[in-house]
Amino acid sequence: MGITEIATPKLRETLQKQLNSAILLHGKILYFMLERGLYPAYDLHKLISNDVTNANKALSL
Repeated sequence: MGITEIATPKLRETLQKQLNSAILLHGKILYFMLERGLYPAYDLHKLISNDVTNANKALSL
């Protein structure tokens, strides 16, 4: 939202480039993890199970 309120065109362009780069990187990371079975994005049962496991680990720290 901040990008829309920037008065300097050059700064807005710079932030847009950074945002687009971050979006591309996020996509690359997602596909990397999907290909290796590290992120079961389309298996709700596994996602919930992993969340519960991680929550229990955090509580035990």
